[in-house]
Amino acid sequence: MTVLEKQTALPAAPGAEQGRGYRRRARRLSGWSFVRVLFMLALVVVFATPLLWMINSSLRTEAAIAADPLGLAGPRLELDNYAVAGEAVAPFFLNSVKLAVLNVVGVLLIGALAGYAFARMQFPGKGVLFAVVLATAIVPGIVYLIPQYALFQQLGWIDTHLPLWVPRVLTPVFATFLLRQAFLGLPRELEDAARIDGAGTLQIFFRVMIPQVKPALAAVGIFTFIESWNDLFGPLIFLNSTSLQTLPVALALFRGEFFTTVSTLMAASTLTVAPVLVVYLFAQRYIVEGITSSGVKG
Repeated sequence: MTVLEKQTALPAAPGAEQGRGYRRRARRLSGWSFVRVLFMLALVVVFATPLLWMINSSLRTEAAIAADPLGLAGPRLELDNYAVAGEAVAPFFLNSVKLAVLNVVGVLLIGALAGYAFARMQFPGKGVLFAVVLATAIVPGIVYLIPQYALFQQLGWIDTHLPLWVPRVLTPVFATFLLRQAFLGLPRELEDAARIDGAGTLQIFFRVMIPQVKPALAAVGIFTFIESWNDLFGPLIFLNSTSLQTLPVALALFRGEFFTTVSTLMAASTLTVAPVLVVYLFAQRYIVEGITSSGVKG
């Protein structure tokens, strides 16, 4: 190399070095992203396979299930299974709907009122009382099951639907906490402006504050619906009459009486989980938005 060539050979620009560094990091990130995608796909397969098998089996005859238990041949669209299962689960379905509606409406109302009070109102012992409310969530329900049963027996609530919604409505710990956080994130100017316009406390609550926390309300409503719909333990303990039972208990206890074949049982199971899946699929964005918008505030 001549002297002139040595003089004209300039060092690499800093931008080029940075570009190579970015590309190396991008390749490493791409590798990790591929691993994460594989892991997520594996989780999807693990969790979705039983659900798909249940739906597939509900659309096949008993003979087809016996010949091909895994259902690799695909469904045969045997809709008679749903006719039989629907007739069997209809009373229990209505009981589950009734309890879910009572729980959702009651928890939203009481939880919103309590959350607003803890977030916006000033009264003696507010911090201590809120800590006590949160502390009740730490105690497992099995600890106070016996005294709770004795209390309900004295009240004449055993073998009624009251134990399955009244306690949950009157103690909405999760709803109170989440909605308190949501109300804390709202500016005080909203209330001040409403008071200047002559609005009272209830008017401010229902017309000004509630519309601002709709995502949090939706998240609370969805969680409450799923909890009520999937409740097996409560009906099993507090209900004796068959006519009052809910869907989860009906599937667990009356499998041999109402559902004598696998295909019918899978059809009934599909009808049981369908409302939960529909609610979650259409409202999952509200769950994320409601929790993230509430944040973690003091």
